[in-house]
Amino acid sequence: MFATLFMMTMAATESHLPPLIEWHGKTEALMQQEGPLTTAFELSGGLDSPDYEETMLFVDRLVAANPTQFQKVVIGTSDAGREVVMLIASEHSQFSSAMLKNNNKPTLLIQAGIHAGEIDGKDAGFMLLRDIATGKRRDILSKVNLLFIPILNVDGHERRNEFNRINQRGPRIMGFRTNAKNLNLNRDYTKLDTPEIRSVLKVINEFQPSLYIDVHVTDGADYQYDVTYGFNPEFASESPAISRVLDESFKPMIDNKLEEEGHIPGPLIFAMNKRDFKEGLAGWVATPRFSNGWGDLKSLPTILVENHSLKPYKQRVLGTYAFIDGVISALSQHQDELATAVKNEHAFVPAKLVVERKYAKQPDYVSFKGVEYTRFDSALSGTTEAKYLGKPLNYEKLPVYWQKEASKVVEVPNSFFIPPVYRDLVEKLELQGVEVTPITEMPNVVVKQGIVEQYEFDKAPFEGRFRVSATFSYNTVSIDSLQGWFEVKTQQGAGELAVHLLHPEAPDSFFQWGEFNTIFQRTEYVENYALEPYARMLLKDNPNLALEFDSLVREDKAFAKDPEKRMEWLYKHTPFYDDAYLKYPILMGFNKE
Repeated sequence: MFATLFMMTMAATESHLPPLIEWHGKTEALMQQEGPLTTAFELSGGLDSPDYEETMLFVDRLVAANPTQFQKVVIGTSDAGREVVMLIASEHSQFSSAMLKNNNKPTLLIQAGIHAGEIDGKDAGFMLLRDIATGKRRDILSKVNLLFIPILNVDGHERRNEFNRINQRGPRIMGFRTNAKNLNLNRDYTKLDTPEIRSVLKVINEFQPSLYIDVHVTDGADYQYDVTYGFNPEFASESPAISRVLDESFKPMIDNKLEEEGHIPGPLIFAMNKRDFKEGLAGWVATPRFSNGWGDLKSLPTILVENHSLKPYKQRVLGTYAFIDGVISALSQHQDELATAVKNEHAFVPAKLVVERKYAKQPDYVSFKGVEYTRFDSALSGTTEAKYLGKPLNYEKLPVYWQKEASKVVEVPNSFFIPPVYRDLVEKLELQGVEVTPITEMPNVVVKQGIVEQYEFDKAPFEGRFRVSATFSYNTVSIDSLQGWFEVKTQQGAGELAVHLLHPEAPDSFFQWGEFNTIFQRTEYVENYALEPYARMLLKDNPNLALEFDSLVREDKAFAKDPEKRMEWLYKHTPFYDDAYLKYPILMGFNKE
């Protein structure tokens, strides 16, 4: 009775989705129906994904079946107390980071469930590891070392429900997008508020993987592709040499593998207008709050996988298996080429850095495997909506608008200088892999400080924080000593990432995430009975200042009629004014001319 009701519910939850294009692929032969290491996904016919407890039991069974090649490690603990687990797979019991770095094989980090409802990577990874454990894929560990995180967002994973994602086909019960504190882990790579992302960064620092794969499921429009993936394109990348290798050497091998196995690989692009696909595609460039944007700045080769949400769960999981298989072959064959690109990018930090981009006004054009749709006037939304029809529609020349235009560029300083009071940020920087050193003698540079001219706080919290944006002027300041401060030199492997974190005009900087909101408050006050006579003496002793004040009163009517603005201006020019108000406390050092 329960099963019947459940299937009726499932039918109801999928009846609103567009019709499917029938699919059969060679990867269906990868599924087994019996044996101790048959996955819950396979036993359900490709419909289900196991809960956290079942998942951890399967991890233990994998290790027990092949302890000489698998090891389970706990990399962190969630806010709700659940362990975040990683499996290490390597030949000949080589499990320590030192041994993996010295066994002459590249190391591949695969991360699943950063958004716990998008759990395809977990079940695909388990099938792949099972095939290694049972000897079907002995070749894999002769090519690479594997680091596999089956569930990153472990708390969101257990907020399980059949109604968590209205535009996704399966699994039948799936986890939630955010963690137990309702934070999106894939917006946390710069601010590091979550224990889950801090755990991943510790893994990256320790094991230094050759390639990082982050498996998601996309939202958005309908199309034929079942596995889409990408990385910041070369023209918009801060690690263009890496992007070139991924595009020219990795992508053809991955695509060929997917196509051979009956899947359709596609580009990581989105619809400009989800109500009218013909308006073209949006070519997104990830910023450092996202895994692939962070990896691009870090010069860590990173690929974001976005399986198509409207494809059945079985098809998506099997496509992920084929994708990982293709990545492993490409990484094994092109590891030296990729490592050279990484080395070159670590050695180069530009004089100026693009920190914000906007979409180009003129598009490029691409061929695209879409799906037929019709448009209709909706009485519910009050506007024209799209209805997909489940029939292939191939576009020969579809416009794609990439974020090619630089909307904000900053000058890269030699160094950033961090006051000792911000040791918590020093810890975050070190977790980011940024080198930070205590200052023992005054650097021989021109020191500048940012002064906030105008600022605006967001009207609602985003990822648990009230973000702030501002415009700045920069003054040269005289500093006798920076004893006890910390220096972050930009000419280092993580130099570009350091700029994005520490330059206040960068959208994903610590500043814009609200780490310095105390500079917007004044905690000492002035009474006019004291200020008014003091200001009279001040203007009498400073004729130029008096002329400036008189000019403002004559020419600015709003200023002249506002007693508070008048007295605030005068107070600002006294030595009693708070000299830290609206001043960015992290200083920047530039070469002397």
